[in-house]
This record gives sequence, structure tokens and C-alpha cells, in this order.
Amino acid sequence: MDEESELIQPQDQSCWATLPDVCLCRVFWWLGDRDRSRAALVCRKWNQMMYSADLWRYRTITFSGRPSRVHASEVESALWYVKKFGRYLEHLEVKFLNPYNAVLTKKFQVTMRGFLSCLSKSNNRLKSLSIQHLELDRLVWRNSIRSSFIRSLSFFLKKMGKHLDYLNLKGARLTVEQGCHILDSLSHLRNENVISELNIEDYFSHHLAVYSSPQFKKTMSAFHKLVSLNLNYNCISDELLENLCENASTLWTINIKCHIHDPHGQVIWGMSWAKLARQATNLKVNFYFERIMKYERLARILLQEIPVRSISLRSCYFSDPDWSMRPTLTDLLPTFRHTLQKLTFEFNNNHESLDEELHLLIISCRKLFYFKIWAFLDVRFVEQILKSQKERQCALRTLKVRIYTNRYETNEEDRTLREIYRKYRKLIDSELNYFVIAYPMM
Repeated sequence: MDEESELIQPQDQSCWATLPDVCLCRVFWWLGDRDRSRAALVCRKWNQMMYSADLWRYRTITFSGRPSRVHASEVESALWYVKKFGRYLEHLEVKFLNPYNAVLTKKFQVTMRGFLSCLSKSNNRLKSLSIQHLELDRLVWRNSIRSSFIRSLSFFLKKMGKHLDYLNLKGARLTVEQGCHILDSLSHLRNENVISELNIEDYFSHHLAVYSSPQFKKTMSAFHKLVSLNLNYNCISDELLENLCENASTLWTINIKCHIHDPHGQVIWGMSWAKLARQATNLKVNFYFERIMKYERLARILLQEIPVRSISLRSCYFSDPDWSMRPTLTDLLPTFRHTLQKLTFEFNNNHESLDEELHLLIISCRKLFYFKIWAFLDVRFVEQILKSQKERQCALRTLKVRIYTNRYETNEEDRTLREIYRKYRKLIDSELNYFVIAYPMM
């Protein structure tokens, strides 16, 4: 009888009981908080797994900007998490989606005050913090609410700044004084901080000439270990580039956004960029232009001394019969043919044909591997690029084209594109991330 029970016992035992810890941890990883709590009641082993540090190192907390029951549960979940598992947290992302009114921004501010206060007491391992698109200059953020939130965040960064490696405050939209106050918190009682990745794109409100602020230049001088920096062009100055030169050995990437509404008429000397490029030998600079399309403006910004890796020019359907893209394509961008790897265009060139200029630009940039364009083009432009790719005149890995037309129907263009695909199918399937479409621009 004993022998028979020994044979039956392994068959009756669930396979979950013998599941290795690493596998069980992976199962728990995919569960939400409520399902994890329920699973923890199954047995002692599963309850122990609930408190595994690996499960709680990453956290994204989303607050809805609309009044609802979901909003209340989000708040409860955030506070429950930080009290129970906040000590394990290493990477935190907070989202506040389009706040509807001042009541919701007040609730968010109060919740974040409690959340950050509790986290600063229990956690000493936070490496990454992201709070994006708060848009604190909107009317729903009353002065008192905004000021209270800035105080809470600044106090938190004073305590946690010595651990943080990554900070993303994109879209905060603060005044220069407010923005610098928060960033200064990272180096509280010290002359430097350990941040290696900093994203302050749209961190300051539009129309601010941040580049002329002595306070901003002093604040940025404390960032001695930057590897990656995201910011707007209205922050760039010779003094900022000089500060970056002092600790340029670690600097790899600068991403610069230049928007039509941001001040961008400041004069930057080419020698400042040249010095930074010499000091930061691995530096790559990526530019993102929004509605700045005229050659004269672009030429003031895109100096030949800059080690440009990527350029994005988007006009948002801007149309001006007196504007021409041709000088930019033939005179300005070829200056960077030895370093350019990515090109993104979106413009309305209904008044001029640019197929040949674009084709020559592509084959002149020998390191170019990514090309995306939305513009008025002839369908045969795509065939030209594929032919050059086949003949090894270019080495693209991604080709994305949206061909604008002035007709509602694109049957003719679609048919030609199918023929081109069939002709170069082997090349496309083996070498390219390929997306091409005709689009009626009416």
C-alpha cells in the first residue's frame, strides 16, 4: 500500500509546486497588483515570491486627468505600493494625463506630496525618475498648487539626488527660476550631482530666452557626469557649451529641439562647438526642428563644426510660396555628409519638385541608414532610391515614404508602387525596413 501511495503522490502534486523560483518570479512579473495579492494567498512559497525585490524595481504610476472611480483607485494603489514595496524601487515613472480642472491638479499635488515623502524615507536605491508633460504653466495649475508641487519635488530631489542617475522632466513648462530651483536640488550641499542622463526638453515655458539667464548657466555647471542631454535650442549658449567642455569625456549625446515659438536667434560661435567636439570625441548631436524651415534660420543653427548625427525637419503642413527647401538640401545638409545617419522630413513642397535634390543628398551621405520623408514626390523617386541601394551607392536600413498627391484617388500611384515593390522585392525583404504609401493631400 505504501509503495502504491508513493507512486500516486507525484502525479497528484501540481506542477506549480515544483516550478523554479526564477520561472515563478517571471509569472508574477506579468500580474497586476491585485492579481499578485490574490496569488500570494495560495501558499507560503507564493507569498514569499510576492516580496521578491525583482518584482518591484520598476513602477509606472498613471493618474487620470478626468474625475472617475478609476482616479481614486490610482491614488490608493500608488500609496499602497510605496508603503509596502517602495524600498525596492529603482525606476519610477509618473504620468498625469491632461488634467481637467484645478480640483484634480490639487489631488495630484497632495497625493504626490505624500507619495514622495514616504518614498524618500523608505528608499535609498532609486536610480531613475520620469515625470513628463505636466505643463505647469496651464491655468488648471493654480499658483498655490504649482508652488506646493515644486516644493515637494525639490525636497524629494534633495534627499534622493545623490542616488539618481536618470531624470526626465520633459514638458514641465516652468519659469527659469522655478526650473533652476528644482535642478539645483540635485546638487544640494554639494557642488555636483551624479546625473548621467537628463531630459529637460520643453522643461521651460515657451518664449523664454533661457540662454541669456546666468542662473541657468550656473545650474548646469553642476552636471559633471552627463552622458546624454535633451534640451531646447533656447537653452544653448557659448557658456553652456563651455561648461559641457569641462567634463566632456563622458558626454555622448545631445538632443536639441528647436521650435518656431522658442527664441532661437542667439549667436553661437562655431569655435564653441568645435572645442566641445574635440573634448567629447564620441559626441553625436541630434536636431529636431518644428516649423523652422527657412534656410537663413537653419544656417545660423546648423554650424559645420557640430558633429550632427540626425536631423528632423517638420513643418506641420506649413506652406509658403516664397519659401524653398532646395538651398537647405543642396547647400546646408551636405555639410554633414560624413556624420549624418538619420534624416526625417515632413514638409509641403507643392510649389517645387525636390526629387533629384533628395536623391543626391541620400547618396552623398555615406553613413545614412535611416530616411523618412512626407512630401510631394514623384512615385519614381522610390525606384531611384531602391536602384541606388541595389548598386551600393547608399546603405539604408530604413526607408519610409509618404507621397503626397493633389488628388483624392491614388489608384495610379498605388499600382506603380506595387510594381516597384515586385521589382525590388528581394532587396526590400532582405535589407530594408520598408514602408511607402501614396497619400491624398486635400
